[in-house]
Amino acid sequence: MVVPAATIEPGIYLVHKAVGGTSFDVVRGFTREAREAGLKKYPLGHGGTLDPFAKGLLLILAGQATRLMELMHPIPKTYVADIAWGIETDTCDQMGQVVAEGNAASLSPALLDEALAGFLGWQDQVPPATSAKKIDGEAAYRKAHRGEEVVLPPSRVYLHEAKWLGHDLPGHSRLELTCRGGYYVRAFARDLGRHLKCGAHLSGLHRTRIGPWNDPVPGSRDWVHGADLVPWCPFRRLNDEEAEHLAHGRAISMGDLEAPTWQLPKDFPDPAAPIRAMHEGRLVALLKEQEGALRTFANLRGGI
Repeated sequence: MVVPAATIEPGIYLVHKAVGGTSFDVVRGFTREAREAGLKKYPLGHGGTLDPFAKGLLLILAGQATRLMELMHPIPKTYVADIAWGIETDTCDQMGQVVAEGNAASLSPALLDEALAGFLGWQDQVPPATSAKKIDGEAAYRKAHRGEEVVLPPSRVYLHEAKWLGHDLPGHSRLELTCRGGYYVRAFARDLGRHLKCGAHLSGLHRTRIGPWNDPVPGSRDWVHGADLVPWCPFRRLNDEEAEHLAHGRAISMGDLEAPTWQLPKDFPDPAAPIRAMHEGRLVALLKEQEGALRTFANLRGGI
């Protein structure tokens, strides 16, 4: 459903972030709209950063939907990545300074296909020094931009699928990949270049999909609410009495749970999704089973 630009209703907004702006620039735009609509201190946030040089789908969580933020991390994200061969940079992308150069003349489609296999599944990945990872409470990129040495420990990340879309060797290749949240495509380009002993960096990135949602047309945005929110979670329909019980912190019976309305890709890691509590078409709470009953662990007051 396309929403007029002046309307900020609780829910998730699917927005196309253009190259050049930051994810927080998009959030600030929503904040201005909320203030103009008389909504002071309205909760807003995004569901996963895109670097300024990247474009694509950004999730803006508004109102009570900000309480769904942690559920965005473990679901699939799909990207189209442009990789430049022969040069590694300090930021792992085209914005950085050259730190190493190599010869990419021996690269071939068959060699590149073979190289991908070793990166699939769970891996330890060292994030770029210019990432948003925190060091002593401060984003690593802030320290790096001040010229401080940044040494980040590896993170456990997951790459579900990767396939080459095309090559212009020995210069560039284009890749589509699907990963779990927390995966750095820039670091993947760096590590692929090191594995092939020729150097590489990310020269372009487009996030095309997050979970069930596609990147919208630039300049438009789609509003997700009600039963379309977090559809990878099973759900429980509530009657009025049960909704009242949950609103006051009381448990309800397990009842009849219904299956998720959107399925994760085959063999994708289980995100340990909670149960959606649906009442009159609105998502009113997130539930967990406890001692044979359902209890609220996130009360979405008023529903979304």
